[in-house]
Amino acid sequence: MVVDQLRAQLSDEELDRLFQALADTTRRDIVRRVTLGEYSVSGLAALYAMSFAAVQKHVAVLERASLVSKERRGREQIVRANHDGLQRARRLLDEYEVIWRQRADRIADLLAETATTEPDKTETGKKDTRNTQSNKTEGKTEG
Repeated sequence: MVVDQLRAQLSDEELDRLFQALADTTRRDIVRRVTLGEYSVSGLAALYAMSFAAVQKHVAVLERASLVSKERRGREQIVRANHDGLQRARRLLDEYEVIWRQRADRIADLLAETATTEPDKTETGKKDTRNTQSNKTEGKTEG
């Protein structure tokens, strides 16, 4: 299976870095922006209600996960998408999606199978409550 092949290429630490990087809204937004074009770290910092240092830390997390790369241009650090890292992440997530869909389909099949094999409790499980009530009443008057 492809997931096993990708997992063989990525250590548990690399997988953790990837999923931790993608777990944050700001980092996902930074990835989205840099896939459309380059940004300087200061340009990114201007887009968020946080400090320059906080944005630098977000970029560093993305860089460690191989989702972006930085290049120094003069006094600026330019952030761009790391397309190889993004492709690897996409393939991994696509494969997980296949697994999750297969499991969801199997659960749906099991639920459908269970629903068709169980007796219909609405009719066969009912007792005639009128007879039960009248028997109880009769039993009280006889005794």
